[in-house]
Amino acid sequence: MQGNFLTQLLPLVFLFAIFYFLIIRPQSKAAKKHKEMLASLDKGDKIVTSGGLFAEVVKAEEDFIKIKLNDETIVRLDRNFVARKVEKVEKTEPKSGEDAKNAKK
Repeated sequence: MQGNFLTQLLPLVFLFAIFYFLIIRPQSKAAKKHKEMLASLDKGDKIVTSGGLFAEVVKAEEDFIKIKLNDETIVRLDRNFVARKVEKVEKTEPKSGEDAKNAKK
């Protein structure tokens, strides 16, 4: 009787372990990393909002941040709406004429 119960319980434990390592753990790691990124936002950082706007942080407050959208527009944004921090913006262009033809295809 005892062995039968353990053999029935073993697949459930195995499924929970799979869910934990494939779904729960990576999601909690990503949430922790995002929370640390939000806490580290500082003046001059470039960000992308969850609405897709590219902006620069002007002032970091407790719950909100002031961002500059262009040279004259400064707005307050809730920290929870920051999607990611942009480390470096680069524009890459093909070096030769042949690369330019391949890039257009």
